[in-house]
Amino acid sequence: MTITMYQASVPVLTRALANLDAYLKKGEDYATERGFDPAVLLSARLAPDMFPLTRQVQIACDHAKNAPSRLAGRDLVPMADTETTFAELHKRIAKVQAHIATFTPADIDGSEEREVVVKMRSGELKLTGLPYLQAFAMPNFWFHVTIAYAILRHNGVPVGKMDFTGRP
Repeated sequence: MTITMYQASVPVLTRALANLDAYLKKGEDYATERGFDPAVLLSARLAPDMFPLTRQVQIACDHAKNAPSRLAGRDLVPMADTETTFAELHKRIAKVQAHIATFTPADIDGSEEREVVVKMRSGELKLTGLPYLQAFAMPNFWFHVTIAYAILRHNGVPVGKMDFTGRP
């Protein structure tokens, strides 16, 4: 059986966003149970030159919403990066999940050779669909989802591998 572009993107992103949302909730609960300001976790970083938890979640969401849009040839959905609370991050994830749910296999399958243009500060990156998905969109998405998990884990939130991967 051949895996399709849709199967390699939408269901994977959907599942990972649900897991991200769940371990963010664990972080929120951890702060509440221990009586400290949740902003401590939201502003936490793994290293001084890395983005804090809030920004990691925003960027992960950006890659999750932009990947299927680019593959389908749709306009990107803009989102302001204004979240400052766990509740706002949960809402952002829900918006991205709702956006991703609008894509069907017919929208994305066959996009392996479709030109994808990513506008970056350093200029435009032009790829075709398959290399875009495999070498840009998914690695960037997973990087930020992983860093968000690592920030919470590093700060004592009781999350483990199954929180990250989810149950099959």
